[in-house]
Amino acid sequence: MAERRRPRTGPWRRVGRYGILCVLAVIVGFPVYITVVNALLTPQAIAGRPPTLFPVDPHWGSFGQAFSDFHLGLYLRNSAIVTLTITVAELVTAVLAAYAFAFMTFPFRRTLFLVCLAALMVPMEATLIPNRQTIGTLHLFDTFPGLIVPFLASGVGVFLLRQAFLQLPRDLRDAATLDGLGHLRFLVRVVVPLNRPIIGAFGVYAFLSAWNQYLWPLIASNSDKVRTVQIGLRQLNSLGIDRTNVIFAGTILAALPIFVLLLAFQRQLVRGLTAGAVKG
Repeated sequence: MAERRRPRTGPWRRVGRYGILCVLAVIVGFPVYITVVNALLTPQAIAGRPPTLFPVDPHWGSFGQAFSDFHLGLYLRNSAIVTLTITVAELVTAVLAAYAFAFMTFPFRRTLFLVCLAALMVPMEATLIPNRQTIGTLHLFDTFPGLIVPFLASGVGVFLLRQAFLQLPRDLRDAATLDGLGHLRFLVRVVVPLNRPIIGAFGVYAFLSAWNQYLWPLIASNSDKVRTVQIGLRQLNSLGIDRTNVIFAGTILAALPIFVLLLAFQRQLVRGLTAGAVKG
């Protein structure tokens, strides 16, 4: 039986696809570009009409003012501590729990997994008051542990990684047992390397979620020594109209780690999101 040939894509169709992608890229990137331009303009130029689309005489001092004068550097440091700790903790707990649910047999395994799934259905807003009371009782209010402890584990991560681990052939575990590999060595040497794309994708998701937190750091802290960058941006927004460029500069500085992360782990993120999408 003759093999079917895929229809060739015509040059005009290809040009049309790239044209649509270019238009979408401009639509998505234009607000970011305008933010950068406004950060380099003076407040008078920002308020002028028609709006300036290219800074002829850029003013870089707004970044220094946002970083030092308004303590954005301190907020960025606090966000880095909280975000990195939460990301590492969620990765470790999710990998260990997912492996246990996928490869180990123990009492109430299915019940405990259902509890993890039930945690996904509870909105974060419903747990704010109990968590706030808990960290107050433990004297963790306005401390880094108080910002971190409620997010040491993620039901989303356990569910995603368990589903990925279940796709591995059971023969791998049997062969590892014959070779004398215990659960920990099998996890480190076999399971984690074969699932690096999905683990990396979840790591990016955990980082973005922790970095963009606003409500919990707002109610769990009361001083600048532990408050995160999202709270700092909210304080920048309270500045007068004569500091509009500083507000835009602070927004860029707060979003810069996210852009760097997405650029650095773009391939892992795409591979993780498309893992298992194609069969055969």
